[in-house]
Amino acid sequence: MPDRLLRVNAYTTLDLVDAAARGHDFEDEAVAVLNVTSPRENPDRVTLQLELDNAQLESVPPHADEVTLSAEEARTLASALESHAEKVEAANGDDTTE
Repeated sequence: MPDRLLRVNAYTTLDLVDAAARGHDFEDEAVAVLNVTSPRENPDRVTLQLELDNAQLESVPPHADEVTLSAEEARTLASALESHAEKVEAANGDDTTE
């Protein structure tokens, strides 16, 4: 990803996931970096970051999106992700909860 805005290293949560940027009159698909962080000292928030590979985007300028969550909001999101992951695994016969 040229001109990357997010730092990608061995600690990055997910790199090269499939993503899309959608607008009223466009949809660009690209690989992306998805990262979850919190401050090292005195953590008071969880940050969810997403950056699509700007070399693959035609309709959106290079940028990274970021959401700041409280601990409770992060747990709510984690629970929703877990629930949907179980639903997808069950539909595909990939039961890994044993």
